[in-house]
Amino acid sequence: MMADNQTQMFPQPGVKAPFGPAVAQIKSLDSNSTLREAAGAFHDYMRRQGFSEHTVKAFAGDLRLLVKYFGPSRVISKLGTKDLNDFLTWLLHYRGVPCSPKSYARRVTTLKSFFGWLASTKVIPYDPSAAVIHQRVKTPLPDYLRDEEVEALLNAAEEKLNGSRPDPRPYLLAHLLLQTGIKKSECVGIALQDIDSTGDDPTVMIRYTNPRMQHKERRLTFSKELLPVLDQYLQKYKPQENLFECTPRNLEYVLTDISEMGGLSRQASFEMLRWTSALRDFRDGMDPERLRQKMGLSKITWRETSEKLAKLLEKESA
Repeated sequence: MMADNQTQMFPQPGVKAPFGPAVAQIKSLDSNSTLREAAGAFHDYMRRQGFSEHTVKAFAGDLRLLVKYFGPSRVISKLGTKDLNDFLTWLLHYRGVPCSPKSYARRVTTLKSFFGWLASTKVIPYDPSAAVIHQRVKTPLPDYLRDEEVEALLNAAEEKLNGSRPDPRPYLLAHLLLQTGIKKSECVGIALQDIDSTGDDPTVMIRYTNPRMQHKERRLTFSKELLPVLDQYLQKYKPQENLFECTPRNLEYVLTDISEMGGLSRQASFEMLRWTSALRDFRDGMDPERLRQKMGLSKITWRETSEKLAKLLEKESA
C-alpha cells in the first residue's frame, strides 16, 4: 500500500526535519524502527562516510520513493524480498513515470546498500535485498590503450623530450597518468608542495578542497626514473604553486599531440589513460582493495569498476 503524504526525509546536518531530530542526533535503530527513521539514519551514515554529493542525492531520492510506496511508519524488519520486488515492479510498470534501465539499476543498488547496511549493523536479522536480481544496464566498456599503443604514445613523448626544442611536459604528463591513474581534475590540482621526492619511492599527494570529498585523498607513488624529467620540467616551466599551471584543455592538447605523433588511430584522453593504468594494475594482480584505494573509489563505485576491469581483461585475452 502506498502512502500519499511525502515529508522531507533528508534534512541538512543539524537541521530538524518533520520526522525527527537533527541528522547528527538521530536515535539508534532497532528492528522496530520505522522505514522513515532508518532512511534518515542511512542518510546520516552516508554523510559521515564521505559519500559523494551525487550519490547522497541519488540514494536519497530513491529512498523517498521507497517510503512513499510502503509508508513512513512501516517497520523495517517487516520488509521482505517479495516486498522489495513488488516495489521494483511498481517502479517499472505502475508508477506512471518512465524508469530507464540506468535508473532501475541504480535503485536496485540503493536497496542493496541500504538494507545491506541495516543487516551489517544488526538492526535487521537478514538482508532482504540480497536475493533481489540486479538487472544491470548494458553500458559500453570504457576505452583504453593496448600495450603497443602505450608504447607508441610514450615513444612520441620521448621524442618531444629529446627533440631540437626539448619539451619535458608531454613525457612527464603521460608517464604520471599511466603510473598513478589519476583523473584530469586531480592532475590539474597537484600542488608542488605535495610532491615528495626525498624517499626511495617518490610520491604525490592527491588532495580535495571540498571536505566531503576528502575520503578520496591519497598518496600515490611514481617511478624514481621520472625525477630527472620532473626537474627538467620545473626548470623550463617554472610553476609557482601547482605542477601544471595551465588549463585542463591545454593538457588535453598535449595528449592529442603525442597521440598524433605516435600514429594512434584515436586520441588518448585522461579517462582513457586512467582506465589503461587500472587495467594494467588489475592484469598484474594488484590487490583489489589496494587498487580501489589507488583509484580513489568508494566501495559502491568499485563494485561496478571491478566488473568492467574483469570484462576488459577477458576481452583483451580473447
